Amino acid sequence: MATYTCGICGMSVNITCAKCGKELANDSLTKDDGTKVQISKCPEGHGKVKSPLCCGSDMACEV
Repeated sequence: MATYTCGICGMSVNITCAKCGKELANDSLTKDDGTKVQISKCPEGHGKVKSPLCCGSDMACEV
């Protein structure tokens, strides 16, 4: 399961898809300028979301 943790306060979250209930998988998306953005995506193809924020910063994911 992809667990996102805040590097500032240490809070952690796990994310599931509301349509199918499956755990979202950690992934990355490459933008047109070549930079990568960390995302979570549904393994059943229901969509993807940018990584969550906490304390004003992206939460990091270690699988």
